[in-house]
Amino acid sequence: MSRERPRVLLIDDDRDEVQLLSSRLHAAGYEVVVAATLKTALVQIAVARPRAVITDLPGQGAEGLALVDAVQTAAPSLPVIVLTAHGTIPDAVDAIKRGVIEFLPKPFDGQAVLTALSEALRVLPTASGSTAPWRSDILTRSPLMEDVLAQVERVAATDANVCILGPSGSGKELLARAIHYASRRARAPYVAVNCTAIPEGLFESELFGHRRGAFTGATQDRIGLFQSADRGTLLLDEVGDMPGAIQGKLLRALGEGAVRAVGANEAVKVDVRIVSATHRKLEERIAARAFREDLYYRLNVVTLTLPALAERREDIPLLAKHFLARLAARYERPRLELATEATEHLIGAPWPGNVRQLQNVVEQAAALAVGDVISAELVRRALGGVPASLTPLDEARRGFERDYLVQILKITEGNVTHAARLARRNRTEFYRLLDRHALAPSMFKGERGAAAATPGPERGRANEPSST
Repeated sequence: MSRERPRVLLIDDDRDEVQLLSSRLHAAGYEVVVAATLKTALVQIAVARPRAVITDLPGQGAEGLALVDAVQTAAPSLPVIVLTAHGTIPDAVDAIKRGVIEFLPKPFDGQAVLTALSEALRVLPTASGSTAPWRSDILTRSPLMEDVLAQVERVAATDANVCILGPSGSGKELLARAIHYASRRARAPYVAVNCTAIPEGLFESELFGHRRGAFTGATQDRIGLFQSADRGTLLLDEVGDMPGAIQGKLLRALGEGAVRAVGANEAVKVDVRIVSATHRKLEERIAARAFREDLYYRLNVVTLTLPALAERREDIPLLAKHFLARLAARYERPRLELATEATEHLIGAPWPGNVRQLQNVVEQAAALAVGDVISAELVRRALGGVPASLTPLDEARRGFERDYLVQILKITEGNVTHAARLARRNRTEFYRLLDRHALAPSMFKGERGAAAATPGPERGRANEPSST
């Protein structure tokens, strides 16, 4: 299978230089996308998902470096190489401080550009994109998530401990798995423990193991989660809720690279990468003396922050379709799908429970669906009646008009002449409004008339008594 060509974004409004540099990059095995303006470049970053940026600086000093700032704000992990005809030593120093990989003068040396680009991508040994095996379970088309995944790919090449921050239900454990499978430890065990699920009295035994007879009920030796994860990765999920009594022992184990089982006399060496995850603000836990500051710095070598689902709404249809496909297979309903209005409702919902809540809503709506199409009403009910978003103006106007007509027809008991007079409209225009909303005057002439009448404006006009 042919290797994927790394995609490079070239930002420059000089057509001749773009053509020359594009030719060199194509010949070296890169795919090139071009943007002449910053606005276009930001769109390309979101859509094309390049692995590196080569940019001209339009201007000198802070004016030119503002482009670099804008690119790095949009994608902080994207390597940037600067080519400029206005370069000075202070500009170069400033650019490097801002995270620029290389600062090269124009006219550029093609080989120097290729060398800088190769160095920028050196820490990304695998192909970026949805085909990479380590990220196959993560579905996204969000630039925010792509930036997080770029950081995952970089940190996975090291053994640094990682702390994943993000709201509950945003997919922190899924990201921890991605870190493991993108790393050199992928063939070794991945072990996860939820720190809120273990009773405080059993925490030490769970993490470090115990010897037979160490305490009541310890009828045999047992290795702990650290040894189970040896040469692999250990996820400490919801680490912010770890009991204070165990935090010191965890810190010692991390510092020594060894664990001592409960009841044992000697420690056992372990080689474990620690990934921790929490929805809590650990700085606040430290201030409240509920979390050790020294343990925080040991765990939080690299921080990855997962965006909430509401911050990446472009992923909602993709995730909903994925969840629905799994449900369709489970329920043997292969044609199960979401109505367009239902998808729009999902996109506009607030999602305090994030991806976990989305999965629950889709499953509940699917379970209640009578046919193959899940309606917007089922989605609304599954969301607890929460409105998707502000009602569009046209829809709000139609709703108000319909409710107004219903109210005025109730007042006049279906007498169109009287209703039109109250609405300050002539009869012809009023009938046109009734036609638009499929309202028949006969529906408002009392219980008997409504039961006998066939809905429809024409029937309403025929049965209307003349007014005097």
